[in-house]
Amino acid sequence: MAEILPFKAWRYNQEMDQAIESLTSPLFDVVSAKQREALYQNKFNSIHLSVPLGDDPADHAAHTLQEWKSEGILAHDPLPGIYVYYQYFRLTGSDKEFCRKGFICHIKAYDWHEGVLLRHENTIPSAVNDRIELLEKTLLNTSPTHGLYTDSEFELERYMDEAIQSPLYETEDYQGVRDVLAVIHDHDVIRLFIDKLQDQQVLLADGHHRYEGSLEYRKKRMAQNPGHTGMEAYNYHLMYLTNTEADDLRILPTHRVLQQISLTDEEFLEKLREYFVVTPKEDVYELNEVIVGKNWAFGLYLSGNAYKLRLKPEIHPLIDWPVPQEVKALDLTVMHYFIFEKVLGIDREAQRDYPGLSYVRNFTACVSQVDSGKARLALITNDVSMEQVKRVCHSGAIMPQKSTFFYPKVICGFLFSSIKENEFLTADSACL
Repeated sequence: MAEILPFKAWRYNQEMDQAIESLTSPLFDVVSAKQREALYQNKFNSIHLSVPLGDDPADHAAHTLQEWKSEGILAHDPLPGIYVYYQYFRLTGSDKEFCRKGFICHIKAYDWHEGVLLRHENTIPSAVNDRIELLEKTLLNTSPTHGLYTDSEFELERYMDEAIQSPLYETEDYQGVRDVLAVIHDHDVIRLFIDKLQDQQVLLADGHHRYEGSLEYRKKRMAQNPGHTGMEAYNYHLMYLTNTEADDLRILPTHRVLQQISLTDEEFLEKLREYFVVTPKEDVYELNEVIVGKNWAFGLYLSGNAYKLRLKPEIHPLIDWPVPQEVKALDLTVMHYFIFEKVLGIDREAQRDYPGLSYVRNFTACVSQVDSGKARLALITNDVSMEQVKRVCHSGAIMPQKSTFFYPKVICGFLFSSIKENEFLTADSACL
C-alpha cells in the first residue's frame, strides 16, 4: 500500500562535511528562541532553510537555497539511495544506551481517507499554513517526518546494520544524542525496502504539520494540473521510517501549561472536585511519581501548590465527544474533556489553537514557569504507549494535539530532498 522511493539527497559539500555538527539544527517546532539566535549566527546553518528569518521567511529561504546551490554549498548526491539513520541515546534514570534504527526515503503523500498513512493526533492550523508556504516557495523537504512500519521479523535491520558501519556523518546533537547517517545504493537491497512497505499501512509518529503541509501542497498542484498522473514530484514527501516492534522506540509525555485562567484557585479546585479526587501534595517534585502507571491521573501545579488529580471512575462514561472508545480511554482525552472543556469552558475545537496554552516536555520547565509567574498552572501527564498509538490509528480516530513526543527528535541538516521535477527521482529513473 505504501509507495516509497529512493532519492538523491542535497547535502553540504565535502569541505563543509567536516563541520556538519555546526550545520545541524533542531526541528522547527522544538527549536527554542535562544537556540535560534545562536544558530542564525552561522550563515550556513540549516536553520536558514527550516526556520528562515525575515518579513517574508519563505521567500528568504527560497533565495538562500538557490544561492547555496549556485555556490556549491549544497551538492546533489550523484546516486539514488535510501539513507540509514541511527540515533543512540540514554534516558534519565537508566544506564542503558538505546539505539533507534530507521531509514529515510521518499513516500507518496497519501490523503488521510486513502487509509495508507494513518495519523494519531490533531494539528495546530497556524503551524500547517507556515509549512505549506515554505514548501511551495522552496520545493524542498528540509527534514524528514517520522513514520512507523511493522516488521516483526526485523528483515531490514541486517541491511541497515551493515550500512551504518560506513557512516557519512556521526555527530552529537543538541539533545545529547549521537546521530549517525549512512546510505544504501544497492538496487537489489533498495527493492527489498520498497517491497517490505508496499503491503503496509504507515503510522505517522511525528511531523503531522509538515506532512499536512505536503498533503495540502499536493492537493493544490493536482487541482492546477489537468494531466495529473500521481507520479509527479509534488506527490511525494520525505520520511524517516522506524519499526514499531523495536524495543528502542520511546514516547515521552508532553505536559500542558496555561498562562492564565478566568477562575480563582478556589473556584478552579472546586470545579475539579466534581470530576476528580483532588489530593494536595507537599512536594511538587512528587507529581511525576504519584501518577505513574495510574489511569486518568494527573499532576496539577497551581500558583505554587501541588495536587494529584484522579478521575472518579463513574464519571468517565460522561465523555460525549464523538470518538471511539480507544480515544476516550486515553489520559489526554480525559484531561482535555473534563479539565479544558468542562471545568475551564474551552470547547474541543478552540483547544487546538488556544492562546496561552503551551506544550512542554520537561517537567522541571513546567514547574519553573509557574514559579516564575509566567504561567498560572501546569498539568502533568503520563506518557502514551505504542500500543495505544496503534489502537487509535487503526480506529480511524485521532488523539488530542501534542499527545505524543517520540524521542529523540530527528535533526535537520544532514540532508534535504527536492520535489522540483528536474531534481526528483521516479521509480523508472532509479531503474527500479
